[in-house]
Amino acid sequence: MKEILTNSNTISQRFSEEDKEDQELQISMSTEMDLVPRSRKKKSSSMVAVSKLRSAALTVFGKNKSTNHSHLGSRVIGTLFGYRRGHVHIAFQEDSKVSPGFLIELATPTSVLVREMASGLVRIALECDKKIEKKGVRLLEEGMWRTYCNGKKCGFAMKRECGAEEWNIFKAVEPISMGAGVLPGNYNNNGCDGSEGELMYMRARFERVVGSKDSEAFYMMNPDCSGGPELSVYLLRV
Repeated sequence: MKEILTNSNTISQRFSEEDKEDQELQISMSTEMDLVPRSRKKKSSSMVAVSKLRSAALTVFGKNKSTNHSHLGSRVIGTLFGYRRGHVHIAFQEDSKVSPGFLIELATPTSVLVREMASGLVRIALECDKKIEKKGVRLLEEGMWRTYCNGKKCGFAMKRECGAEEWNIFKAVEPISMGAGVLPGNYNNNGCDGSEGELMYMRARFERVVGSKDSEAFYMMNPDCSGGPELSVYLLRV
């Protein structure tokens, strides 16, 4: 009986030790199984966070791009300027402190346009060709225009970039909201030698009307509201 009891205790002790080992193994296995989904969950959540960040960044940059796509609003500042013995330039700015969103040089001499404006209403029409290879180009970004002044063909106009000389002119007339005048001819890049004479300018507020992607118009606004605009500029793509 003593041997039986001894063997029985030994067997029960062995079983209890094996049970303890099984329990520890199960606990360690369950712990490992718990850790796997947590690590995967962390990785998945981090991927989702990165994806959301990328999406937000693309949205922000996309909005900024669409907002800045147009450089001109419905009310703009228009400036006509040119040296007395030079050609007329037309510029439209969103604000007097920023570069023009549209700047062209006409083949029309400044003296000719001054005579036209002295006679009454002036209508300037600018036409460019509609080409398939230029699809997607905005109307204000067109480079070459056929020019008509009060129905008479006046050669071609070319789009210009705002350089140092043009910017000096805009800075000189920046305080002027509406009016016309003459500036000393000292705005040439090489230093004016007086060969082109004084710089003549006219400045006013314009209302911009967009008819379609192929047509826009700029109407000079008269503060006294008397009659129609004295100057209108039409842009057409035909």
